[in-house]
Amino acid sequence: MELTVWPGKPYPLGATWDGSGTNFALFSENATAVDLCLFDEAGRETRIPLPEAEVENYVWHGYLPQVKPGQQYGYRVHGPFAPEEGQRFNPHKLMIDPYAYAIAGDIRHDKAIFSYPLDAPASIDADLLFSAEDDADSIPKCVVVDPAFDWEGDAPLDTPWHKTVIYETHVKGFTQRHPGVPEALRGTYAGLGHPAAIEYLKSLGVTAVELLPVHHFNAFPGHLAGAGLRNYWGYDSLAYFAPYSGYSAAGEQGGQVQEFKQMVKALHAAGMEVILDVVYNHTGEGNHLGPTLSFRGIDNTAYYRQVEETPRYYMDFTGCGNSLNVGHPQVLKLIMDSLRYWVQEMHVDGFRFDLAAALARELYEVDTLAAFFDIIHQDPILSTTKLIAEPWDLGEGGYQVGNFPLLWSEWNGKYRDSIRDFWRDHNCSLGEFAYRLTGSSDLYQANGKRPHASVNFVTCHDGFTLRDLVSYNEKHNLANGENNQDGDSHNRSWNCGAEGETDDPDILRLRSQQQRNFLTTLMLSQGVPMLLGGDERGRTQKGNNNTYCQDNDLSWFHWEGGQPELLEFTRRLIHFRQQHPVFCRRHWFQGREIHGSGVSDIGWFNPDGSKISDQQWHDDEAKAIAVFLNGKEIPDPNPRGERVVDDSFLLLFNAQAELEKFIISPLLAQSAWQQILDTKDTTGFFEPGRVYQPDQGVPVAAHSLVLLRCLP
Repeated sequence: MELTVWPGKPYPLGATWDGSGTNFALFSENATAVDLCLFDEAGRETRIPLPEAEVENYVWHGYLPQVKPGQQYGYRVHGPFAPEEGQRFNPHKLMIDPYAYAIAGDIRHDKAIFSYPLDAPASIDADLLFSAEDDADSIPKCVVVDPAFDWEGDAPLDTPWHKTVIYETHVKGFTQRHPGVPEALRGTYAGLGHPAAIEYLKSLGVTAVELLPVHHFNAFPGHLAGAGLRNYWGYDSLAYFAPYSGYSAAGEQGGQVQEFKQMVKALHAAGMEVILDVVYNHTGEGNHLGPTLSFRGIDNTAYYRQVEETPRYYMDFTGCGNSLNVGHPQVLKLIMDSLRYWVQEMHVDGFRFDLAAALARELYEVDTLAAFFDIIHQDPILSTTKLIAEPWDLGEGGYQVGNFPLLWSEWNGKYRDSIRDFWRDHNCSLGEFAYRLTGSSDLYQANGKRPHASVNFVTCHDGFTLRDLVSYNEKHNLANGENNQDGDSHNRSWNCGAEGETDDPDILRLRSQQQRNFLTTLMLSQGVPMLLGGDERGRTQKGNNNTYCQDNDLSWFHWEGGQPELLEFTRRLIHFRQQHPVFCRRHWFQGREIHGSGVSDIGWFNPDGSKISDQQWHDDEAKAIAVFLNGKEIPDPNPRGERVVDDSFLLLFNAQAELEKFIISPLLAQSAWQQILDTKDTTGFFEPGRVYQPDQGVPVAAHSLVLLRCLP
C-alpha cells in the first residue's frame, strides 16, 4: 500500500495521533535530510523522506493519515559525519525518537549499533571511522500511542510537604517476588498497582512512592552486556516520554502507557503520591566511543556538551560519558516538555532530579540562577509539583547541598553523613547533630526556605541498605565484575563487631538496635523523611553497595522471612510521626516561647540536666544529649488558621558504649514523664510505658534512644 504524506505540523514534536492520522515531527538543526521509517509486523521497513521544503525552525515533519496507534517507527537522519567537528550523522543507524511515547523492547547490544567499526585495530582512532552496517534489527522501535484514558476524576493529592513520608523503591524489585501479586504481574507497573502491593504501602503509612527511573533506558550498555549483567537501576535514559516497556505486563505496543496510568490512579486512590527519579543530566549513549542510538545521530552538537577545543569529546560532569547541553533551547524544551507530559498526561506528583547540579552548569560552574531553574520557577504546572534535587554532580564545585533555589527540596547528604557518624560514635559534633535533627536551618533558613527543604535519609538505593549499614565495614561488590573497585569506599558504616553474617546473639541484638536508632532518628527529625524500600524489613544486599547491575535476587525484595518485629516497629513509628505535629513543624524552631507556655519551643540538655553550653556544641566526643520539644509552642496553624497544640516530648540520645542515666532538667520537672519508646527493646514502643517522676533518673542503655512524653 502506498502511503500518503501530507505536510503536517512542526508541533508537537514526536508522533501525535489525532483520531484520524498521525503527525510526525523531529528536531534536527544540522541534518540535511530525515527519513521516517515505518515497520510492519514482520519487521519490514518502509522509508518515507520528510520533505525538506516543509522544515520549520529546524523541525522536520509530515502527517500520515493512514498511520494509527500501534504503528512502529524510527528515523534515519542524514548529515555530515565529521567526529572531529562534533558531527556524527549516519543514516545506516536507526534513531529512537526523543519524543517517543512508547518503545517496544530493548536495544540488542552488538557492533551494528556503533557508527564506527567496532572491530577496528586498537591503534586506530576508531570513532573517526564510518560504519555502513545497518542496525535496524538491533534497535527497538518507537510506537504510536493513543493517549485516551479514563482517569475517573483522578486529581493531584497535593499532600503538604510537612506531612510527606517518601518511600524510595524500584518498580520491578518491589514486586518481583511478592507472593500476593499474581505471577504474571510481578515486576511490573500493574504489580505495583495491585491491591496486595498497595495495601502493604498503605499499612506502612508512607504518603509518596519515589520510583527509580522509569524512562526507557539502555538496559544493556556494553560493559554489562559482555559480563552477563544488565542495567537494573535504569540511570541511562534514552526516551524521556516513554515508560520502560520491560516493566509492563500489557505488552510493548503502547500498553505500557495505559498500565502506568492505571498504576498511578490506583496509588492515588490509596492516598499515595508518585514521584519519579529522572535523569536529565546525561543519556545512555555514553562517551565518544558509545553507540549511536538517538540524540548522537539526530544532532550531536545540539544535544550534548562538547569540549570546546576538541568537540570530538564530551564534557562529562556525570561520570557516565556525556552531559546533556542544557544551555541549548531545544534541550531545555525537551526537558520541560517531558516534565509537563508526566504531570499532565501521566498524573505524577513530583520529581527527584538525578545529579541536579549538572543541570545548573550554564558554562562550567554551577549557577543556581541557571535558565533551567528560572523556567521551572515560572511554569504554572511544574512550579506546583514536588521538586527534589540530588544536589551534586561529579564536576568541580558540584557539591551544592543547601544552594538550590526556592521551590526546591534537596536530598540532604549532610543529614545522612551526620546521623551515621553520630550513631557509630565517630566525629559528629553536638552542633552538627542538632542542626540535622531540627531540619538543617544552617543550610536552608537563610535562603527563605522551610524545614521541608531537607529530604532526610540515612540510606537510599545508592549504597548500603540499612541492615548492611550495621553489618559491614567494607563494600563487597565482586559480583559486579569490577574487582570491587566500584561503589563508595567511605560508607560511614559499623558492623557492630563482625563483618557480614554472624550467629553471635550479642552482635545481632546490637545490629537490630542500631536499625531502630536510625529509623527513629529519621522519623522524629524535622524535614521530610525518606525511607529506602525494604529497610523496614531488614533487606540485605550482602554488603554490595552498588547493585546498579544486579537485576536478580540480590536486589529484589524477599517477602518471606525478614524481620517482622522491625516492620511492625517501622509502621508504628511512621504513624506516630503523623499523629504528632511537633515532629512535622512547618517553621523553624526559634529557641524561645511563642504562645506563653513559659518554656522555650526547644531545649538542649546534658545527661545531668544542665543546658548544653556554647563550647559543647563544638564537641565531637560527646554522644549523649537530651532534646526537649514543646508541643505547646508550635507556631504553625492548621488549614483553618486554628492554633495547633501537641504533647511535649523529651528525646534522650545515647550513642555511647555504656549506659547513661539522664536527669530531667529542673526546667522541665513540673510534670511526670511517660516512656513511649526505647530502641533497646525489640518492639520499641510501650503501652503504657513506665512513668518517671521529676526526681528520678532515666536509664538509657548504650547505643539507644528513649522517648518520653510529658504527662498533663
